[in-house]
Amino acid sequence: MFVTPVSPIRGEQHAAGKASKCSSADLCHREGFFVADILAAAPKGDAVSMEHPLFALKAGDRRVRTYERNGLLVTVKPGADGCATIHDKDLWIYCISQLVEAKNRGRPITPTVRFTAYDFLRSTNRSTGGLGYRRIVGMLARLRGTGIETNIETNGQCERRGFGLIDSWRIVEKSPTDDRVTAIEVDLPHWLFRSVATMRVLTLSRDYFKLRKPLERRIYELARKHCGLQPKWRVSVTVLYAKSGSTATLREFRRQVKELSGINLLPDYQMSLDTEHDHVTFFAKRGGR
Repeated sequence: MFVTPVSPIRGEQHAAGKASKCSSADLCHREGFFVADILAAAPKGDAVSMEHPLFALKAGDRRVRTYERNGLLVTVKPGADGCATIHDKDLWIYCISQLVEAKNRGRPITPTVRFTAYDFLRSTNRSTGGLGYRRIVGMLARLRGTGIETNIETNGQCERRGFGLIDSWRIVEKSPTDDRVTAIEVDLPHWLFRSVATMRVLTLSRDYFKLRKPLERRIYELARKHCGLQPKWRVSVTVLYAKSGSTATLREFRRQVKELSGINLLPDYQMSLDTEHDHVTFFAKRGGR
């Protein structure tokens, strides 16, 4: 059972007018949106973006990036605020986690997700101070502005199309004492919602949000996607470089991978760099995935 999504025009009028009087306790599905109100939902990522570098690893990246592999073509175009970064992807992970947990509990879900800023910040290991709230609007603008053109297949459907990383966003409530955002509504792309509806998702370590360096996050995603339930995943440094979406030179990337394999701080996986054969092997840690 699915609830009909709210009209974007009606949503924009609502956001521009008087702030919503609803609290997180009495928001409901009757208006056509899903309320993200589940405490401690297990982090989930969609399989497509874990495989392909849709998110920039460098803040302020305004380059048009193209990734092509095995017949798949992905072009990422920045908006006026630059490309959405892998830290901006936290919003995707948060929404997917809430939707999957709700689906598992038998609750109806929709591509339109409403949530409180505080719960998003807390769930993704971000500061709940004033700066954390102020950064939310920039994150939303980058996600909406970044354009993706691709022939990605989801749920057996393959088509050439373009979309934003979110279709739209609305501020539905602000603090009565200052200008802080307190409640937000986002419309997820329909292909992403299809991935959630068909459970093409993977569970992430809660420690993912403790990884601060963009490359650490991206390498973890790739290890999680490809290692899966296997004991190990072996990949050449050049292929890992292409999959990562890194803007560094290949030489610099090799240095970064060597550094990562030396400190081995990735959740669930241990990295081993074979410099002689230019390969990296990821091993599932005991007690990990």
